[in-house]
Amino acid sequence: MKLLSFESSAVSAAVCLTDGEKVVASAFQNCGLTHSRTLLPMAEQLLSNVGLTPKELDGFAVASGPGSFTGIRIGVATVKGLAMGTGLPCVGVSTLEAMAWNLTGMTGTVSCVMDARAGQVYNARFRLNGVGAPERLTPDRALTIQALGEEIGQDGEILVGDGAYLCYTKLTEICPHLVLAPTHLIYPGAYGVAMAALQAFRDGKAVDAQRLDAVYLRKPQAEQMRDRKLNGGTNK
Repeated sequence: MKLLSFESSAVSAAVCLTDGEKVVASAFQNCGLTHSRTLLPMAEQLLSNVGLTPKELDGFAVASGPGSFTGIRIGVATVKGLAMGTGLPCVGVSTLEAMAWNLTGMTGTVSCVMDARAGQVYNARFRLNGVGAPERLTPDRALTIQALGEEIGQDGEILVGDGAYLCYTKLTEICPHLVLAPTHLIYPGAYGVAMAALQAFRDGKAVDAQRLDAVYLRKPQAEQMRDRKLNGGTNK
């Protein structure tokens, strides 16, 4: 099954073409350029390099959240456009679950973390068994860094994601057995999206373009500020 998968939920942008579990081609950028300028050109160049057109694929996948509101919207809109133009099915997968899939082959508990600002992180925890799918231990959620540290406690845990360095710096005193994922796997990548999506396709969870949605665990900052004004400056 040929899938073209996208990851744009954080600062980095990535595209991966897979055939089953095999990587055919991949591209990754973490250079600060906006995803609206990089994501679709990366995909077009990647397909050109392997001599394929979008219609010759079997489907599309995207990390649909949580993460950067702008990045998620760009990724989901890109896949919607491709799926609509080709009539092919698509899948949105959890950004956090995709990070865990990037670490398959490792063993232990992994905490996938993205900086959600205001002292919070988006987080989900998974158990890695060295083979097969990561085992989910928590739902995707937004919580304070301190609350995550109290939950992890003295357990050994692997940190991955764009919030990994932040959590490692702030939590090593109360969580002495934290370790960082290998440097080349710290940031979200599209291979994990592809593997999570492949499982979703096999489970019959693919949808058409109209039914693909972004997943936000919190309202965008602008909406939060508007709500506070409407509520007289409170957080009701």
